[in-house]
Amino acid sequence: MTTRTKTPNLLDDRPVPVHAKLAAAWTSFMFLYIYVDYFHLHKPGVIDNLRAGVVFEFDVSPTLLTMMLASVAIPALMVMLSMTLPARVNRATNLVVASLYIPYSVFNAVGESWDWAPFYGLSIGIEVLLLAFIVRSAWTWPRTPAGPAGPAMTDLRQ
Repeated sequence: MTTRTKTPNLLDDRPVPVHAKLAAAWTSFMFLYIYVDYFHLHKPGVIDNLRAGVVFEFDVSPTLLTMMLASVAIPALMVMLSMTLPARVNRATNLVVASLYIPYSVFNAVGESWDWAPFYGLSIGIEVLLLAFIVRSAWTWPRTPAGPAGPAMTDLRQ
């Protein structure tokens, strides 16, 4: 007599393409980026400053709002670009943009009081971790080994 034992089904864990990892990381970054800005509005005095036409010591102007829009639009575009650009351009673009956004994210804490250190520490810390993940994923992008040269390539080399 044989005893049947049920073996548990293992979950299929296929490798996720680098394009998808990058797009997911940029999407997470965008959600966090937007919510940090939204929660920032709850700080005492921020709304009063907005009504007075001042944001972070700067007068509200078309130039300021355009710069702010660009700072949000670039990561938003990176979601789409990470899924559509060819690998070589995709890798370079992600390395450059994520590397530039790390100091930009840290800059958000400049001039803040220590009372707000937990808020900015957590938000900036997660943003930097996501950006570091993007840099690491782009840097370690798998390479396809070059195959042996075919007759057409051999003819061109000669």
